Amino acid sequence: MKETTIYSIGHGNKKIEDFISELKSFDIKYLLDIRSKPYSKWNPQFNQSALEFELKNNGITYVFVGDTLGGLPEDRSCYDYNGKVVYDLIKEKEFFKKGLERLTIANQKKINLAIMCSESKPEECHRSKLIGQELLNKEISIRHIVSKDRIKSQQTVMNELTKGKGTTDLFGNEIDFTSRKSY
Repeated sequence: MKETTIYSIGHGNKKIEDFISELKSFDIKYLLDIRSKPYSKWNPQFNQSALEFELKNNGITYVFVGDTLGGLPEDRSCYDYNGKVVYDLIKEKEFFKKGLERLTIANQKKINLAIMCSESKPEECHRSKLIGQELLNKEISIRHIVSKDRIKSQQTVMNELTKGKGTTDLFGNEIDFTSRKSY
């Protein structure tokens, strides 16, 4: 496994001060916003402009990458007939590969960054189910920030999500992590 400088974090219902404190506890220099729509109805402190302002005041650079790494892409071919996003379709798209390559290069250059989405629990978010798994295929294990000074590895998150069963079923098929079902 390669050494990683890629972290993930979810804002959930956190106070902006606590969120920034968590980022600083891991010396994060760049926050990459992977939300397809960088706004929060319930937590306006995480709306794009407010978040960017607070981060800048704390020496952290904000970068929007929801167009390449977002979990709800504009490309309608990434959805099934019921309108549900299909991660297997997203990961084959050029825009996603470009976003993933950006993370891979940042890791090679040892740039300390965090990808951010809204879900506070990584096991409930595409940052682990899609991005984390694709990076793991490149032998890069994201460090998921759980709280100040506390992280979980990608492997730990996936083991918790699947209750220790791994990422394939009894027949060797990849498990579909796009649903909210418990495994």
